[in-house]
Amino acid sequence: MHKIGILSDTHGLLRPEVLETLQGCEYILHGGDINKKSILDRLNTIAPVIVVRGNNDKEWAKDIPETFRGVICGLHIFMVHNKKYIPENLLNTDLIIYGHSHRYEEKKIGGMLYLNPGSCGPRRFHQEITLAILHVGDKPGEYSVEKILIPHKQLPSGKKENRQEIAERLPAVMKDLEAGKSVEAIAKKHNLSTDVSRESTRMYLTHPGIDMEGILNRLDKG
Repeated sequence: MHKIGILSDTHGLLRPEVLETLQGCEYILHGGDINKKSILDRLNTIAPVIVVRGNNDKEWAKDIPETFRGVICGLHIFMVHNKKYIPENLLNTDLIIYGHSHRYEEKKIGGMLYLNPGSCGPRRFHQEITLAILHVGDKPGEYSVEKILIPHKQLPSGKKENRQEIAERLPAVMKDLEAGKSVEAIAKKHNLSTDVSRESTRMYLTHPGIDMEGILNRLDKG
């Protein structure tokens, strides 16, 4: 039995639970929106990574292809970040992998399995944190998909957030800030302390071009 890890939309975050789940995989397939090369470097220490470029993968990812088509452990696989770019007439394909929506999806159409592993990066709103493990047998066409759900841990009232917990919320925080919401409203909505909400929004406004990693590093320094 072969084990293949399938994930997408990490957006710069690799959770310890994800790394643990991927141990023992022969390959890792990433459906795009990686956000930085260090994510791929870390995954490659576990198993060879096959990846496609997502819409948020900018200049650093210019050499990453937008699609992949090949045979892995006997399965004919096609991969693209956004499902709207799946070709209409895919022949001789067992599995189609995509991402982008951050929502897990698994359905069979015309003998082909369509799989979106969801997002295991920063949590968006109240969506699940997911990836998938593909188990491939030795007989032709023998395979199954295991959905991996990573529980989202709510902070007890009054507890100070750690780095990972802040990282999960930052993308949505920045979006709400751009929409004109107040620091207090953002803190309440995303279960953040007012201090963290205030400091992260201040840095975003006063440091044009700062990314999520930059904000986290400055928060670490206090």
